[in-house]
Amino acid sequence: MSAGKQKQIDMLQGSIVDKLLWFAIPLALTGMLQQLFNAADVAVVGQFAGKDAMAAVGSNSAIISLLVNGFAGIALGANVVISKFTGQKNGAGIQRCVHSAVLFSLVGGLAVLVPGELLAPALLRVMSVPDTVFPMALAYLRIYLLGMPVIFLYNFEAAIFRSQGDTRTPLICLVISGVLNVILNLFFVCVVGMTADGVATATVLSNLVSASLLFVLLCRRKDDIRIQMKQLRFYPRELKETVQIGLPAGLQSMVFSLSNICIQSAINSLGSDVMAASSAAFNIEVLVNYLINAFGQAATTFVGQNYGADNLSRCRKITRISLILDLCITAVVSLIALVFGKPLLAIFNGDAVIARIGMVRLRFIVSAEVINAVMEVISGSLRGYGYSLVPAVLTFAGVCGTRIFWVYVVFRKAPTFFTLMMVYPVSWVITAAALVLAYILFIRKQVARFS
Repeated sequence: MSAGKQKQIDMLQGSIVDKLLWFAIPLALTGMLQQLFNAADVAVVGQFAGKDAMAAVGSNSAIISLLVNGFAGIALGANVVISKFTGQKNGAGIQRCVHSAVLFSLVGGLAVLVPGELLAPALLRVMSVPDTVFPMALAYLRIYLLGMPVIFLYNFEAAIFRSQGDTRTPLICLVISGVLNVILNLFFVCVVGMTADGVATATVLSNLVSASLLFVLLCRRKDDIRIQMKQLRFYPRELKETVQIGLPAGLQSMVFSLSNICIQSAINSLGSDVMAASSAAFNIEVLVNYLINAFGQAATTFVGQNYGADNLSRCRKITRISLILDLCITAVVSLIALVFGKPLLAIFNGDAVIARIGMVRLRFIVSAEVINAVMEVISGSLRGYGYSLVPAVLTFAGVCGTRIFWVYVVFRKAPTFFTLMMVYPVSWVITAAALVLAYILFIRKQVARFS
């Protein structure tokens, strides 16, 4: 048996709890490490280049999340389609989907890079980035955009591995590139004397390494997910199905980022101290979010394979177990983040004002992450069934609609950081309730169809 086969998880039979954990924990660690390496950008500039450079990096987080999360969502479409073909034991379908996905990621990265470079100044102006921060923020964004093709490639490659239950290989490649990222951050900032542009350069180079490692490993595989250069082309049927499932998932991810752009614009209007504090807090809270998201993606992959095998009862059981595990683990990790919030914020900047403001954000967002866990698992399960549009629409209305209303109506009447942060738990409660109702109605239809 090949090394690749040994890392795969049999999702179609046997116990579920241990397999979900075996899948989700490396996936969560991948996201957490990815964010820790991104946080290293903020920490290095915060400690060695000052608050303005730190704010410049933080002011780009919403734009970058919008772009990366959109294509990461489409990559989930490839995960679902390959998972379904795996459940059906359709090797030819897997091959066609893999090659379409890889080529799509590269073309998509280039499609974002070119207009992104042209629109970068306008995007930052729309977000009300202060003039003192603007030049560094623009340099950071333009350099980061150069890495979009390899960032998108890594996401699609990781989705291919995860469709087979292998979450460890993307994690190992990320660790290698992440360590390189930290080293390059220190080199460009402390040795060369660069600021935000230095950490952006380090990020692009490290992403190139992680994407290249996964590409080589996929080329060396001996099973159905092997990449063969001569087969790299768009296969219309598989590409269409990937986009049909992945595009709503990508839009759903982008909804969060779009709403966060509105919120980030409001944060920017409150000054550089609030910008820096929010940036530091974001890099802590997002670690919890990656854990939540890991169980959502686990539900997508496990449900996708079992739905492909026409095992509805196991699909429903997977959703229940994923939700219970996600809620329990999220509650514990959120408590840890709150208890150690101040020393964690001090890693990014020792300023007492920044720590005080950062704790306001952590208390509002981290305390409500269990609601976010419900949203992720339910959305992930529905995507696994191939039912991706409705969760995207509900998320758009519940999250984006609520947050835009809040920023332009509630926050405008009471323009404080406290008022602004209240929007997170409010929007999550509204959206979670709508998604749970949609899931119940969908499952009733599926039970009637299978009976």
